[in-house]
Amino acid sequence: MSLEMRPDCEQCGVDLPADAPGAFICSFECTYCVECAEALDDLCPNCGGELMDRPTRTGAILRDNPASTVRHFKG
Repeated sequence: MSLEMRPDCEQCGVDLPADAPGAFICSFECTYCVECAEALDDLCPNCGGELMDRPTRTGAILRDNPASTVRHFKG
């Protein structure tokens, strides 16, 4: 089972492409941009878990295992 690779920051709604660095996730895959993760002191406001760098997915792997298109911005 692969990561969902959510397409946006839950806090501010900025796009977070699966093939680009700059996304942070917790163990439940809550997803935040760099700026929001820093403002949250790298702690997920949903579960209290640690926010870590999300790996990227590129090329054929991304084509064969596409990122989610479901947006989670709560604003």
